[in-house]
Amino acid sequence: MTVKISQTAELQKFFEEAAGFGNDQGSPRLKQIILRILGDSAKIIEDLQITDDEFWKAVDYLNRLGGRNEAGLLVAGLGIEHFIDLLQDAKDAQSGLTGGTPRTIEGPLYVAGAPICQGEARLDDGSEEGVATLMFLQGQVFDPQGQPLAGATVDLWHANTQGNYSFFDQSQSEYNLRRRIVTDAEGRYRARSIVPSGYGCSPDGPTQECLDLLGRHGQRPAHIHFFISAPGHRHLTTQINLSGDQYLWDDFAYATRDGLVGEVKFVEDAAAAQARGVSGRFAELEFSFQLQSAPVAAAEQRSQRPRALQEA
Repeated sequence: MTVKISQTAELQKFFEEAAGFGNDQGSPRLKQIILRILGDSAKIIEDLQITDDEFWKAVDYLNRLGGRNEAGLLVAGLGIEHFIDLLQDAKDAQSGLTGGTPRTIEGPLYVAGAPICQGEARLDDGSEEGVATLMFLQGQVFDPQGQPLAGATVDLWHANTQGNYSFFDQSQSEYNLRRRIVTDAEGRYRARSIVPSGYGCSPDGPTQECLDLLGRHGQRPAHIHFFISAPGHRHLTTQINLSGDQYLWDDFAYATRDGLVGEVKFVEDAAAAQARGVSGRFAELEFSFQLQSAPVAAAEQRSQRPRALQEA
């Protein structure tokens, strides 16, 4: 027989005390959240008959998750970050804020302060020349009416051929494969880079440990992250997953969405390569973005979640 005590008046009062409701100090919002977490956690322990061993294994898991700095990875892998996007989509639909390029998850690997370039930029530092396939990426940023947005900022970042990101992979140069490009008079941006690789969770990390126990893989398709912003328009956090990748529609982080697949064209024509000033095989990718109008000024800014090198 399952014993349940969490809903008794005595325990409810205890949870309120533990959440700080017995004083007038601190954050009322945090108290509300902690009270809900305590109550729901107690109910889970009761309903699922969590054992002492299971409870303390979970505590140890959280310690190891933080030690490996993988909390941001786990919330993506369990679909929580995707759920937040879906919830915001539903709120937008209810408010009549529709249209524009779909949002999708940011992920945990953004680094603030990438160099700013006007109109076009080279993202790679040349360190993978001869190994990587060169990629020429271009597109436009449009307003809600389909007019080009000059002066919009396209902040983009992606992995190298090993699936690693600069800053987090200290073997790469500073801001390798990261740039901010300000669109030209036609709302256009252009970038020379390399075709990124997909990647997976660290096989010995706590995120993959959890996924293994769920019978799931931890692989992501090749993709490119974007922040798109322009005065008077709603900030867009999105990414494009590249066509042809075996994990395109099986992304462990649930980032692939309709309208966010980048069609990569591989070119092996010598004359086309010469016209680009390169030799050998290269890739072309065109992807444009449409922004929504900002209903309030705050909507022009990205969320203030903690990010590498971002000032508080």
